[in-house]
Amino acid sequence: MSHNFNTSALNTTALNSLLQEAVDSGIPGISVAIANSESLLWTGVAGKADLITNTPVQADHLFGIGSITKTFVAVIILQLVEEGLLSLDKTAVDILGDEVAGRVPNAELATMAQLLNHTGGIPSWEDDPLWVKEGRGAEQQVNRLWTPEQTLPYIEHSPVMNAAGEKYAYANTNHTLLGLIIEKVTGNKIVDVIHQRILKPLNLSDIYLEGFQAVPSERLSKRYHYSTPEFKSNAGIHSSFPEVREGLIDVSTSNLSVEWAAGGMVATASDLARYAAALQAGQLLQPQSMSFVKDWFPIKQDQEIGHGVFRVRTQAGYNLLGHMGAVLGYTASMQWFEDKDLAMVVLANVGTMHIGQSLPNAATLAYQEKFLELVSSA
Repeated sequence: MSHNFNTSALNTTALNSLLQEAVDSGIPGISVAIANSESLLWTGVAGKADLITNTPVQADHLFGIGSITKTFVAVIILQLVEEGLLSLDKTAVDILGDEVAGRVPNAELATMAQLLNHTGGIPSWEDDPLWVKEGRGAEQQVNRLWTPEQTLPYIEHSPVMNAAGEKYAYANTNHTLLGLIIEKVTGNKIVDVIHQRILKPLNLSDIYLEGFQAVPSERLSKRYHYSTPEFKSNAGIHSSFPEVREGLIDVSTSNLSVEWAAGGMVATASDLARYAAALQAGQLLQPQSMSFVKDWFPIKQDQEIGHGVFRVRTQAGYNLLGHMGAVLGYTASMQWFEDKDLAMVVLANVGTMHIGQSLPNAATLAYQEKFLELVSSA
């Protein structure tokens, strides 16, 4: 099912076929949206939001967006810099003090700019073996709502990844600290800051920070995860995660509160695509800040990171800017073409974290050359 809003250039039949192929490959349900800075252009869905009740995905279903959440944090940090309330050369310890940030390795040396592009050398709580079990696996407390600081003790004794500014090492901890910095500087909860600074100005009503505000649960897609041998070994399967088909478990008793500013948002594809289009068009940040967002640090061939987004060059030569997301039960992609006013979002209700292999997910479709070719015609 799809909806073509105001563009005739898109081959919607071919796009719908690709979505169905993604579902046939093993993704339970998928939701896609395409937008430019003026309007939403197209939405498409395929598969099931709930495999047991056979409920089809609808365009208004909510999915976890994982680390795409980090782009919202980056926007707010840079807005605060624009307003003179923050300086990018300050560290987390400078702002939060020793009590909160002092136990985080390298937090006294990594600047805010380095937190934004993951070059500060701070280790990630997501990589701690105990956290993997307690945050996403067999040892989690199902109804627990984590508070923002509760992930930090997991890496208190972890080694520093590298000298500050020396190299790229992705860490969720960076955005936990940035979220705490936003709350300290503004005096408000980050969920309220996101609403006031981003969602309200863009008139977006279907983006939420799970665990920190009410989410319309009737529109939340079920969350599924590949239960590979590696996942069973790394995370373990909680007793409330039933197998729904071979190699796939239902992890819907979990919530994303543990991810918070590093990855805890849920959204519809359409609202996230409208946000992406506004961000790339410079509607949320001043030109100087947008230049800083696109100040690239090399990661590997054909991939770089800026301060808030990544840039990837595909085999067919497309330069894509944006961010991916992967949490328990969900994968997500939010990207736009570097050379045109066109953003695309792919959300899927299947998770790939800790599975030790590559299996179909949101990124599989998002980077498919045929998909990019079809979208670029809009």
